Amino acid sequence: MSEGLRERKKRETRQRISDIATWLFVTKGFDNVTVAEVARTADVSVNTVFNYFRTKEDLLLDRQGEVENLLSGVVRERHPGESALQALRRDFLDAIDTRHHRYGFHEGGDAFARMLMTSRSPSLNARLREMNEARERALAATLADEVGAGPGDLTPALVAAQVSAVVDRLVTHAVERMLAGETVDAIAPGLRRQAERAFEMLESGIGDYGARHPGSPVPASAARPDGESE
Repeated sequence: MSEGLRERKKRETRQRISDIATWLFVTKGFDNVTVAEVARTADVSVNTVFNYFRTKEDLLLDRQGEVENLLSGVVRERHPGESALQALRRDFLDAIDTRHHRYGFHEGGDAFARMLMTSRSPSLNARLREMNEARERALAATLADEVGAGPGDLTPALVAAQVSAVVDRLVTHAVERMLAGETVDAIAPGLRRQAERAFEMLESGIGDYGARHPGSPVPASAARPDGESE
């Protein structure tokens, strides 16, 4: 069903408020911007802002669902014959090569990271931790579902924890170098080599866990939202 005019206007309004809020947070610091200032700058009422965003943190973290489901989505959409780890490696290296924002390594990413790191907001820091934990849980749940792991099998959770730790460490390393003044183009070659090495180390332990072999049935849970399988 196509998006109606009312729904489109609501979506555009929500996106505009979020974009303005993010710009203010990055420019002035998260702690120094109020919801009232966001509303004034966006030319809407404070009530309108809260109609779209439950909290101030939601204004900044409007892509929370996308972040939390990133790794699990990569696994669900992996190629035939490709293991979970191979898919995650491919996606991470692609993000480095294309400078895509999904892992935080892109032009301008240093300003966003600096804003997060300088915030003294306990609620924002708690939300960031919750997002990382939710991302790891989502990956573990997807792995368990894809391989049919039993309720007592810790393997999916162990794999998810290892992958999440590697991704976090690589991203943190890249962000630290960006904050030190290096450009993404200068960082990319070394980051790619270290990412390849990190995934090779995981490969020796995780191996072909979660490989989808050609011709194997696609789990019902991996079907696309429109009902069509991959």
